[in-house]
Amino acid sequence: MDVEVGMDAGPQMRMAVIGCGRIGRLHAGLIASQVPGLRLAAVADAVPAAAASVAEVTGAEGRSIDGLLASPDVDAVAICSSTDTHVDLVVAAAAAGKAIFCEKPVSLSLAEVDRAMSAVEAAGVPFMIGFNRRYDPGHRSVRDAVASGAIGDLHLLRITSRDPEPPPPEYVAVSGGIFLDMAIHDFDMARFVSGSEVVEVVARGAVRVDPRIGEAGDVDTAVTLLTHADGTITTIDNSREAVYGYDQRIEAFGSGGMSVSDNPSTHFGWTMTRAGTSGQPLPWFFLERYRDSYRLQWDAFRAYLVAGGPSPAGADAARACTAIALAAGESLREGRSIAISSG
Repeated sequence: MDVEVGMDAGPQMRMAVIGCGRIGRLHAGLIASQVPGLRLAAVADAVPAAAASVAEVTGAEGRSIDGLLASPDVDAVAICSSTDTHVDLVVAAAAAGKAIFCEKPVSLSLAEVDRAMSAVEAAGVPFMIGFNRRYDPGHRSVRDAVASGAIGDLHLLRITSRDPEPPPPEYVAVSGGIFLDMAIHDFDMARFVSGSEVVEVVARGAVRVDPRIGEAGDVDTAVTLLTHADGTITTIDNSREAVYGYDQRIEAFGSGGMSVSDNPSTHFGWTMTRAGTSGQPLPWFFLERYRDSYRLQWDAFRAYLVAGGPSPAGADAARACTAIALAAGESLREGRSIAISSG
């Protein structure tokens, strides 16, 4: 990989972002200004005006997707476009010899995930999927407590993930539903924190927030029970609407104790009077809650490109979490537990 050399940070990896919607704009901004060792060289979008807008803000060059992939001055691409485009872009980027970062999920189809990962393997290019919550300092502290044995043998893992307001039904209709567009992050956290693969899934759900979500064929309230290969049991609860803010918690309970990642308030001041006690609200938007994790994720990607070795979140994560999400949907529809093959 022919890379530039910076004065302070060593090799400068020249990045390009494909897809300039909300998440692509976030990633482009972080790469352009907050990640030493990465330089935003170009951006592209199927809508040229979207790419032009991000290019103007970041100073990167707006290009066509084909031109960007063919360019020798791009070392790696971040695929941040709509999910239905991910697989073809991964295949094309792999064929062009680019290192790849891809937002989750790679696809709503396990066969299509396999097609993308086969292309990555055949080309021998680095690949990382965007499970940013692995880099949240609180969540990672729970994982580290489990991995170090500080809380003994892990028995129970509990994950809460609730959005402050529901998405439009039009989004739900094409997103793959609550398990593929929302809970997939929690399925990744279950594997990441426990260090053990999921072998069985039971899911239940209901429409308790917005009847239009039900009309779109999805649920807005769900509980998923995961059984891991080592015997750990994970419970995950998801809601599309928590009126008090963005609710994100993890609790690991083991034979030697407990480790918790709680919600951060906007600050830690609080007031106690005769009328009662008042504190600060939770973050309302996922970009507020997880901004640090997105930045740290890019630090990890850059370190991976420089040092090589296993991906921080590679093909195994991309495939396993999609398999869990699809199994959860099947369990909900059929009212039974679904075993997940280790193959």
